[in-house]
Amino acid sequence: MGRGMRAGKKRAPGGRTVGGAANMQKQMAQVQAMQRQMEEMQAELEAKEYQTTAGGGAVSVKVNGKREILEMTLSPEIVDPDDIEMLQDLVVAAVNEAMRQVDEDSNSEMSKLTGGLGIPGL
Repeated sequence: MGRGMRAGKKRAPGGRTVGGAANMQKQMAQVQAMQRQMEEMQAELEAKEYQTTAGGGAVSVKVNGKREILEMTLSPEIVDPDDIEMLQDLVVAAVNEAMRQVDEDSNSEMSKLTGGLGIPGL
């Protein structure tokens, strides 16, 4: 064997390993499959609904995976014209908890798919 040659590896003109193009095509197919899976998962997450409450159930909020508020229910006894701030705080708490659940679910599902690839932002 000549200098710099390894057994089992054939070199194409220019020093490239034969089969490199096939390996690249395989990797591209894997990336495309993962992209399709991510799109499907994103659609599933967007269709999910999350329900949260605050104030012992006095305020109830339902959101979807797109982070849109679908429904809000207020118990009549929580509506006190002399204490609007408490009602506002309970609404904010319920909405924030719903959004936190959406984020947590989304991050959990995406990490299952990416499986430790170390992709930033996922």
